[in-house]
Amino acid sequence: MPDYPTIHVLDMHTGGEPVRVIVDGYPPVPGPSILAKRRHVREHLDHLRKLLMFEPRGHFDMYGALLVEPSLPGADLAVLFMHNEGYSTMCGHATIALGRYAVDQGLVPKVEPVTEVGLECPCGLVRISVEVSGGRSGRVSFLSVPAFLLAGQARVEVPGFGPVLADVSYGGAFYALADAAAFGLDVRKSRTRDLVDAADALSAAVIRALPIEHPEEPDLGFLCGSILTDGRERPEQGPSANICVFANSEVDRSPTGSGVTARMAARFQRGLVRAGEPCRFESVTGALFSGEVAETTFCGPRPAVRVRVGGEAHYVGEARYWLEEGDEIGKGFLLR
Repeated sequence: MPDYPTIHVLDMHTGGEPVRVIVDGYPPVPGPSILAKRRHVREHLDHLRKLLMFEPRGHFDMYGALLVEPSLPGADLAVLFMHNEGYSTMCGHATIALGRYAVDQGLVPKVEPVTEVGLECPCGLVRISVEVSGGRSGRVSFLSVPAFLLAGQARVEVPGFGPVLADVSYGGAFYALADAAAFGLDVRKSRTRDLVDAADALSAAVIRALPIEHPEEPDLGFLCGSILTDGRERPEQGPSANICVFANSEVDRSPTGSGVTARMAARFQRGLVRAGEPCRFESVTGALFSGEVAETTFCGPRPAVRVRVGGEAHYVGEARYWLEEGDEIGKGFLLR
């Protein structure tokens, strides 16, 4: 029978997107690597994900972060990300929040004006920079894992919409990227429900049409979701609005850090942006992330880039959660 311990959490948000940081109460997570730990929680502790992410303690679009023991050199801490469907391989908005959390909770020595944090994610080591002034943490940026364009302007047949041109790009997770106008929609004006349906249809079409493979790690080879944009791909056009729909139709309230990474990799490899050229990305809440290609590299044999993504996270509260004996509904449910 699954054990339901009392779990202490601290809630944050980045651009409106929730980050439920699990402070204590979770059982130890064994495994020689972060991906082994990810498999362990999926196979043995998934009831606790549902307890914290689902109603009545969470909601359909809740997002969580579980800190575990790091295994990579240079990592100060390691994290497993969770959502309504399972466990992400990368999450930029949570990484930004965890940068502040690590500094404020004393998980790394606080250094002014910038404190560096090495965060081991399922996709690899991410380096976080946290601005610190007068002892207070502030804006956060991170340097991504190697990111690359898997398929540029692929023509996919989307039922109900017809042929759509989409980039499939990797930024710690794979995303399909397409202009919302291809679906007759506007990311700033259309109903969120219509954008979600279109993004889900695009994800399903890409999964049918294209093999999604990571050149180094099979566990990373799956499509996380789709990002619909306003069609602005050059920095001189101003902030580019987008909406990211991932996992089980979950909507990211932030501009999506791994999505910004994927978009920057696609822009760079399509010749739409230069290294070091700053770009801005806007979410459905109006929140802004910055992004720029910091360096070129490789991911296996593929040419790739590392992207620096920046944003702001805030604290909203904390709680302790448990399951009362006999409360079957309290184990977690979702309504859409």
